[in-house]
Amino acid sequence: MIKAIPFDYPYDGRLVAENTALIVIDLQQDFLSTSGYFARKGYDPSPLRAILPTVNRLIAAAREAGVMIIHTRQGYRADMADMTPYEKWRRKRAGLDGTDVLLRSGAGFQIVPEIDVAPRDIIVDKTCNSAFTYTDFELVLRAQGITHLMFSGCTTDVCVHTTLREACDRNFQCLTISDACASGDRQAHEAALHMVTVEDGVFGVLADSDAVIAGLSRLPCPTDPGAATPA
Repeated sequence: MIKAIPFDYPYDGRLVAENTALIVIDLQQDFLSTSGYFARKGYDPSPLRAILPTVNRLIAAAREAGVMIIHTRQGYRADMADMTPYEKWRRKRAGLDGTDVLLRSGAGFQIVPEIDVAPRDIIVDKTCNSAFTYTDFELVLRAQGITHLMFSGCTTDVCVHTTLREACDRNFQCLTISDACASGDRQAHEAALHMVTVEDGVFGVLADSDAVIAGLSRLPCPTDPGAATPA
């Protein structure tokens, strides 16, 4: 099990690599660079960049344990055919008209090079805060037999939390990794982490990266004939 609050993860003590995925939310140039959407909105991207080494440590530990890694990217079609009038209004209000910011055709849509993305990792592209909305994210999870999700990425209070809440409603067992998530608004980040634990874990549990890596290290080696045995 992984040491977490308000209870250890998972609740039934059955941590199985084949049923678990590490979710890495939106670690893209548009959110982490000094010229992307986040910076243009007046936020400091440095707290987001600060989590990159931690996320890579988690990715390495997950791969070693045989845990699936799923990255998400947020952005619209180049022709903006999937953008509503309200979203276009917000885009214009943010001063993004005439730019490729938050468009899938732009360089900012790509995951930052500091993050270790392997060919076997799964990438889910989305237009909304939640990875579930208008995507095949849930289909991929169900098809792969994934029942347990561990969340990292940005931003804690928006895309991470929205996806987390929807995952809980779909009865996935959820863990948020406190030092592998970040936001440009510290108060919002801290509130989002706190909300995971209210009502005795209404949105799952909270753990730090050291606890997650320690838990993953105790899983059987994927090449071991007993790899399916719960830890």
